[in-house]
Amino acid sequence: MRKPHARVSQQLTRHAMKAVSACLLAAGLFSLSSPALADKKSDTLRMAYDQAPESVDPYFNNVRIGVIIAANVWDTLLYRDPMTNEYKGQLAKSWKQIDDKTLEFELREGVKFHNGEEFDADSVVYTLTFVADPKNKAVTQQNVSWIDKVEKLGKYKVRVISKKPFPGAKEYLSTTVAIHPAKYYKEVGPSGMNAKPVGTGPYKVAEYIPGKSITLEKNTNYFKDSPKVQPTIGKVQVRFIPDRQTQMAEVISGGADFIMHVPQDQANQLKSVPSVQVVSGNTMRIVFMQMNIQEGTPSPELKDVRVRKAIAHAIDRKAIIKNIVGQGSELLNTMCTPSQTACTEEGATVYNYDPALSKKLLAEAGYPNGFSIDIVAYRERQQTEAIINYLQAVGIKPKLSYLQYAAMRDMIRANKAGLTHQTWASNLVNDVSASTPVYFGFGSDDITRDPEVRDLLEKGDHTIDTAPRKEYYKKALNLIADKAYAVPLWSLPVYYVAQKDVAFKPYPDELVRFWEMSWKK
Repeated sequence: MRKPHARVSQQLTRHAMKAVSACLLAAGLFSLSSPALADKKSDTLRMAYDQAPESVDPYFNNVRIGVIIAANVWDTLLYRDPMTNEYKGQLAKSWKQIDDKTLEFELREGVKFHNGEEFDADSVVYTLTFVADPKNKAVTQQNVSWIDKVEKLGKYKVRVISKKPFPGAKEYLSTTVAIHPAKYYKEVGPSGMNAKPVGTGPYKVAEYIPGKSITLEKNTNYFKDSPKVQPTIGKVQVRFIPDRQTQMAEVISGGADFIMHVPQDQANQLKSVPSVQVVSGNTMRIVFMQMNIQEGTPSPELKDVRVRKAIAHAIDRKAIIKNIVGQGSELLNTMCTPSQTACTEEGATVYNYDPALSKKLLAEAGYPNGFSIDIVAYRERQQTEAIINYLQAVGIKPKLSYLQYAAMRDMIRANKAGLTHQTWASNLVNDVSASTPVYFGFGSDDITRDPEVRDLLEKGDHTIDTAPRKEYYKKALNLIADKAYAVPLWSLPVYYVAQKDVAFKPYPDELVRFWEMSWKK
């Protein structure tokens, strides 16, 4: 009998080849005599992406394209070099640690927002005070919930004070905590910032059609001392195209210059197209399954630890990595990104592929014939379908709901999802406080709510000394693994496909830095 993962691999390879062939046929490009050219003439980089942000305000969305737009349109107080992890001044020219809870910043003078408003201490104080207040319901509340208050010491001097000692503060202030113009944000709020975004970044928003596209144009007045280099490409147009096959047809025909998150097998097929380049690299993004064990869960079977362990043992993660996920992926055994400070797998329970044990555990839990369950997902559909095949092989019968990210997230937060397949890239933050506590710290995305885990994570988040901090996180990660509250799967490599004359560099943080991109000469 053929193994499940062999069937999965063959089915998906055939599907991918058909998809690429269909794209080639649609583009009329089975025999290309000359490569399509990127839109160099109009100096416009055209990108296609499958998810649309629910808001362009970086505090009110956390889908990846929103993070990309935020980094190009807004700036943060600090900047972390993605290669060296060194902190540099961005909107702040210098900083110092006053005590365990207080960071003091000297701000840059002469920086202007895209609408002409001056950047100063008021911008920092108003933005951080507003978004850190839970009543304002920032979607990325975990990125700012550590902030107690922000004090203005002068026009260009502020202090950011945390509620407790918080060793990850500089990491957040250098990646996700964007600064808005105080006067404008006070007037228009998040909805107005979404409608007409205003930052200080290397690109400014020229046009935004929600759900359809966003067009950025080079900020010719971008401040010269920024660690972000001065942009060279004049315009960037991002179109939101949910259908992967349409995206591929666009890039093959020359209608798009850049796409990302292309499935491995389709990316390999695209290598035969002479007009494009295929580049891959591993990322900080982890892939995992959550299991809802709260009161009122739509899948009460998941409350039994034997069922959760059966699900973990049912999935051949190594086979999926080899056949579907792709080169560079790393097998995970705990719920954090391996590169993150304090992330560890030491001592964690490992759930190897063992379908016989999976069936035995299901029988012991009272489900010898398995059961039906809903599963929600929002991306990497081929991976979801492979997981479903493995679950079916042990008797579990999942029904897939494939949604946009915001819809999936809201469904999970409303206690209406049992089993989920999702990903998390920590919003660029290379510290475990940005991953594990998001899903196990009693926030809106926690659907297990174990107080022992919460307390350990809380201690880890607020312990300055490195050794005890790591120990708290280790205990929390081991407890999550032992009780099988989630199924950590793998890190997610990204396959980028671009026109041959687009120069770009992939980074582990999965951030597309338009300001670094250029046209090849």
